[in-house]
Amino acid sequence: MILITTVLLFGLLALGLPVAAVLVIVALILDHFFSFFPVLPAVSEVIWGGSTNFSLIAVPLFILTGEILLVSGIAAAMFNAIDKWVRFIPGGLLHTIIGSSALFAATSGSSVASAATIGTVAIPQMREGGYNPPLFLGSIAAGGTLGILIPPSINMIIYGVLADVSIGRLYLAGIIPGILLASLFSLMIFLLCSLRPGMGGIGIAPSTWQEKFRSLPALVPPLILFTLMVGSIYLGIATPTEAAALGFVGALVLAAANRSLSWQTLMRAFERTMKTTSMVALIVVSALLINFVMVSIGLSAQFQSAITAINASPLVILLAIVGIYLVLGCFMETLSLMIATTPIVVPIIISLGYDPVWFGVLFMLLIETALITPPIGMNLFIVQSVRGDGEFRDVALGAAPFVIAILAMIGLIIAFPSLATWLPTIMRGA
Repeated sequence: MILITTVLLFGLLALGLPVAAVLVIVALILDHFFSFFPVLPAVSEVIWGGSTNFSLIAVPLFILTGEILLVSGIAAAMFNAIDKWVRFIPGGLLHTIIGSSALFAATSGSSVASAATIGTVAIPQMREGGYNPPLFLGSIAAGGTLGILIPPSINMIIYGVLADVSIGRLYLAGIIPGILLASLFSLMIFLLCSLRPGMGGIGIAPSTWQEKFRSLPALVPPLILFTLMVGSIYLGIATPTEAAALGFVGALVLAAANRSLSWQTLMRAFERTMKTTSMVALIVVSALLINFVMVSIGLSAQFQSAITAINASPLVILLAIVGIYLVLGCFMETLSLMIATTPIVVPIIISLGYDPVWFGVLFMLLIETALITPPIGMNLFIVQSVRGDGEFRDVALGAAPFVIAILAMIGLIIAFPSLATWLPTIMRGA
């Protein structure tokens, strides 16, 4: 039954069918041939119960917050402010891209939104600065992945719902690894541009201290939103969903203060948010269906028994799971990969003695890798679409050094689990 499910899943995906349709088709086939009792009569209740989960309301609110920052021009101002402080480092604008992506990730929670926003602002400056196109484009794609690791992360919300893990603790666990990963990205850029200075652009005169200090007000809006959303969660004032609502209201206030709030900008933000949210919601509902069927026919238990029956140490099994995800990430869209496998893998991880919160951070890193590995890497396509011309190969090639950086971060998380567990433990004690 495990083999049949795997073949069906990957076979239908290979045919190019939409992910949501594939999940529903596989669920119906499994129910028809392997269920010992009729599952379909309970489907409506399962889908309704799962899709009305209060935590999922945060998804469109976080997306909408990021869209308002984009259409109001606050994101572009933030990018230019960071550039004035880091442009003197070898790599120049590439460090600005990483820093802006990290800061934008702390307000939007979406990797796709981060890559699209920063790409829209940065790519026009690529040719003017004489940057190496692959490395420049790769840094945008890699920087965008920080959106699912640095809180507030939409993917962490979905993981928390599916794995029944505290979203607040997941957010705490992602802070230190997120900062470390952004630092590793910048370190990789520094090393490459130091070894080959031509990759870092033609060099721009460093900003004066007056210009630097004059740019600081542009960094205040994203910091306010981060403090408002994430701070309210950590202080116990708001749940993640309520914090997302606070972020949306805060973004409206900041856009109005920036004199860029209008019906036109709001409609643009609403339209883009509806498109993204509808895609996510359809996949989530489809995943709820297939997960229910798999549990009902005993397939999830078979997966767990097959893994635990392997005569190997927990670390070896964990490394095997990591290897499987690295391969799957090359061929599956990241959201569907996460939703389809979380209910299966998390019980196995727990049975091996690992912390599901710690694994949530490791999982986000694996998803980040999938976002920038061809041929299905979503962020690669986002950056290429924003670029508008040139070869896709440039983006994929430029992302390769950053894949190495993520793999290094995965190794650090496995070797030093406290990088993810220390902050949640301290805050729980407090």
